[in-house]
Amino acid sequence: MMPVRCFTCGAVVADKQEKFEESVRRGDKPAAVLDKLGVKRYCCRRMFLAHVGIVSELVKYGRF
Repeated sequence: MMPVRCFTCGAVVADKQEKFEESVRRGDKPAAVLDKLGVKRYCCRRMFLAHVGIVSELVKYGRF
C-alpha cells in the first residue's frame, strides 16, 4: 500500500501509483514515467522507486 503523501515534503503521490506501475509494466523506463507524471522532487521519486508492496503477502498470515 503506497503512502498517500511523500514522507519528506508532504506532496500527494498515491494518486499517481497506478499509472506509474502500469507504464513500468509495459516496459517504459521509470525515470521517464515519473517525468511524464510530473514528479520532479527526488524525495517524491524515491517514494515510487523504493516502494515494495507487501500487503498481499501479509494478508496470508492474518486471522480474519
